[in-house]
Amino acid sequence: MSKGTRDRKNIYVSPEEMARQQRFIDEIKELNYRKEVKTGKKKLYCLNTFGCQMNEHDSEKLAGMLAEMGYAETDNVNESDLVIYNTCCVRENAELKVYGHLGMLKPLKNQKPDLVIAVCGCMMQQPEVVEHIKKTYSHVDLIFGTHNLYKFPELLYSAMDSQTTVVDVWDCDGQIAENVAIERKDGVKAWVTVMYGCNNFCTYCIVPYVRGRERSRSMDDILEEVRMLGRQGFKEITLLGQNVNSYGKDIGDGTSFAELIREVNKIPGIERIRFTTSHPKDLSDDLIYAMRDCEKVCEHLHLPFQAGSTRILKLMNRKYTKEDYINLVAKIKENIPDIALTTDIIVGFPGETEEDFSDTLDILEKIRFDNAYTFLYSKRTGTPAAKMEDQVPEEVKKERFQRLLETQNRISKEINDTFLGKVVEVLVEGVSKTNDKIFTGRTRGNKVVNFEADASLIGKLVNVRINTVKTWSLEGSIVR
Repeated sequence: MSKGTRDRKNIYVSPEEMARQQRFIDEIKELNYRKEVKTGKKKLYCLNTFGCQMNEHDSEKLAGMLAEMGYAETDNVNESDLVIYNTCCVRENAELKVYGHLGMLKPLKNQKPDLVIAVCGCMMQQPEVVEHIKKTYSHVDLIFGTHNLYKFPELLYSAMDSQTTVVDVWDCDGQIAENVAIERKDGVKAWVTVMYGCNNFCTYCIVPYVRGRERSRSMDDILEEVRMLGRQGFKEITLLGQNVNSYGKDIGDGTSFAELIREVNKIPGIERIRFTTSHPKDLSDDLIYAMRDCEKVCEHLHLPFQAGSTRILKLMNRKYTKEDYINLVAKIKENIPDIALTTDIIVGFPGETEEDFSDTLDILEKIRFDNAYTFLYSKRTGTPAAKMEDQVPEEVKKERFQRLLETQNRISKEINDTFLGKVVEVLVEGVSKTNDKIFTGRTRGNKVVNFEADASLIGKLVNVRINTVKTWSLEGSIVR
């Protein structure tokens, strides 16, 4: 075990506590087994996830624990014995969807009093949200947050035997829990969390308040998880963190994300490595060189710039300028010429003028991103930006947003056009969601490619010649 891990022992959930949670898993499993013997039916859960990859990965952990408890999954709420909403609070729209779903569950709860309804995730880290749910949706049985996910077995056991809503939300940074069961549905690709939390406090962002400060997992634990995935046949891993470039800074022994990348690159079985999300201010030369040197690291980088105006970036507390970002990208392209870049952009941040917005469009034209995830600025209670004056009118935000989309769509299509007739390496992921005769996969640059194949190729790397180009995907045929 590394020196950094020993020094940070207090940030880990103890083996004794994890053993205690296992006892609750066993208790619930026994209860479910008795019910199954009596009725001839397994108890079913329905798990709905909102938000980012971190939330998706948290849901994989919930699913893993539920499988150990003897539950089976269903996507039919009406036949469920347990309904869980794993929530996101980054955008207002996601919160409204959760409230809508909770409202629709009340009649079902009246019909099935034994139905357990649970709400967890980032929304629950906001006290006003918890109070609203307790007051308005009294049929909810369990509320918990992001920091105590590992306690889900104990909390569920309590909720199954309680006449009132069980609430357990921590306002601290939480501890790292190793050896939590994970149920990964995708047998080809896997997410691996390398760190939790964020220290950046961008003025628009609620994440540091709901996910806590940065806590890095030990390199030993991460590498062992990746080795296990390699042995299980997974071909691609994505290293996850709110800001992966900060990995290791809290360990204090010189451990860095670049070092981690180089070690992961050595692990047998794994053929592709990705990571997200990167903060421009922390993307080091060492990381650029590691991406360049490690053959398994894909030539794709998600690098949010959020706004093109240096003035707005300062208001956002992003800690870099427009010029800094452009120079960083130039260095990346110099070392990795065929890099595919994607980004996040916020339109209509408080105080944004037409000149500021023009700087954002200028960044798009200069850097030419393969894709951009674009958002209208949304007030988040508790963030400094929510209190800023000079909020941009909705109609202005929407008009700018449309111009941004038109610009990025054109660029994305122009970049995709360059692939026509080329042969690209694709990792076959599975059957297309829209056509069961078509298979889908991604290039190393994260381009979606659709093609005819058969199930024997799932998890294999194949060469595909691109015959048709679309704005967001490519179509082709396998080169035998």
